[in-house]
Amino acid sequence: MFQKTSFTTLIIGVFVVYVLHTCWVMYGIVYTKPCDESSGVHCVTPYLAKKPRLQLSIYTSLKATGDGNPNLILNIEDFDIHSKFERKVNVSIPKKTRNNGTLYTYVFVHQAGVSPWHDNKEVHLVAQLTSYMVLKPQEVNLISGEDPTQQSEPHRKTTNVPDKPVAHWRSRLTFNIMADDFSFDGESLPGDVHRYMKILQYGKKVQYLPILFVDLLSNRVKDLMVINSSTTELPLTVSYDTISLGKLRFWIHMQDAVYSLQQFGFTEKDADEIKGIFVDTNLYFLALTFFVAAFHLLFDFLAFKNDISFWKKKKSMVGMSSKAVLWRCFSTIVIFLYLLDEQTSMLILIPAGVGSIIEVWKVKKAFKMQIHWHGLKPTFKFGTSDESERRTEAYDTQAMKYLSYLLYPLCIGGAGYSLVYVKYKSWYSWLINSLVNGVYAFGFLFMLPQLFVNYKFKSVAHLPWKAFMYKAFNTFIDDVFAFIITMPTSHRLACFRDDVVFLGYLYQRWLYPVDKSRVNEYGQSYDEKPKGKPHKD
Repeated sequence: MFQKTSFTTLIIGVFVVYVLHTCWVMYGIVYTKPCDESSGVHCVTPYLAKKPRLQLSIYTSLKATGDGNPNLILNIEDFDIHSKFERKVNVSIPKKTRNNGTLYTYVFVHQAGVSPWHDNKEVHLVAQLTSYMVLKPQEVNLISGEDPTQQSEPHRKTTNVPDKPVAHWRSRLTFNIMADDFSFDGESLPGDVHRYMKILQYGKKVQYLPILFVDLLSNRVKDLMVINSSTTELPLTVSYDTISLGKLRFWIHMQDAVYSLQQFGFTEKDADEIKGIFVDTNLYFLALTFFVAAFHLLFDFLAFKNDISFWKKKKSMVGMSSKAVLWRCFSTIVIFLYLLDEQTSMLILIPAGVGSIIEVWKVKKAFKMQIHWHGLKPTFKFGTSDESERRTEAYDTQAMKYLSYLLYPLCIGGAGYSLVYVKYKSWYSWLINSLVNGVYAFGFLFMLPQLFVNYKFKSVAHLPWKAFMYKAFNTFIDDVFAFIITMPTSHRLACFRDDVVFLGYLYQRWLYPVDKSRVNEYGQSYDEKPKGKPHKD
């Protein structure tokens, strides 16, 4: 009754449903239906429509409740909500904060000439000006053993770095006011905005005061400053701008998502990587990034599936570069160790670890390796190669010989340069960084031996072209990311250098068309008739 559905078709169907559902959810967030007063519904109108005179007051306090002696750090008596500004102020740091304590800020928007502490029409939000992070291990020059920053900061200790969280100063305070002249339906107020609203009622008329929002997504790790016992004053950049209702609702949801991740154990550094996606990217580019990332994930999965399927059926290494397989295994392990040394987020570390295990399995298949255990002692047995595989190995070795004349001097020279001029935490850190720099900078060269083997065999039928095509789509997607995502120039160039190698594969695909007389990627010929059981007459 029902035709058999392939696993790939099912995955693509689930992906399409997921994208459509996400688009619908995002539309529901950024679009809010305005209230229609003619329909008889009770509308909540903006207090700002009366154009009242407002005042901005920003305080600091040791307690989140405002008890004690709040300290006024910024006061704008004639505050125009439509005029964006950025100001730098110096904030006195109390003794408790210098001793690893917390400092809060109160942002008030209230009636001009009225104290914010006694104004019934004021709106305010509380935010922390301090954050807690474990200090990074001190980096030194491994040859001289000196830290170049000691000359400019003689009082800074370079040893005995504490392993407990230390108070850091958030040097930026960004806040917004929703300035849209928008009337809400009183019976269906959006829950995300409702908790930021303060409502006043005058008889049958209901108004909401200015919606104030402190942008915590703008608090980045790069802006943090260590607070020590000698710090008496620190700079604070206060930034203000208006915000639309759609962006406000979207920002609230993203801020809540980051907060939820931190409650699940994500560190400040992990959360900062997620914040960078939203803060460093334009909203339109952010929407494009979502779709690009979704397709990248789909093609990654399909490439992974077809690659595993190809290697499971692989019985012969004819036409396949074993050196390239070994290199991919080595490079993925190096990248995994580098991410581990840099204390990268588990969301990145776990996939990298799984990828390393898969590459080790492919090396085992490529070299026909068998492992036999005698108690706790393993013994390794390698399979024999036929004449075609030995010929492939000879071509592969010849290509690596020519490549080594360029590759090894570059890697050794780069490692020596970084040892002399770059600071590291330890010798292990230098070794891992040198290896991973070699992988990132020259890894694409190890794709060239396969091109050489293809040239010698005048065939590409032995390659996993389904997995290749999915990886090709991801290569082009990486090119899009190179334009819309902030990244180092070297990484951006690395995206395009892979295109050049892949175009070489496509050229060989055109140059050596697969005819049915050649052996395909599974070691079978189309001209071979399938073996069957003899029929009895």
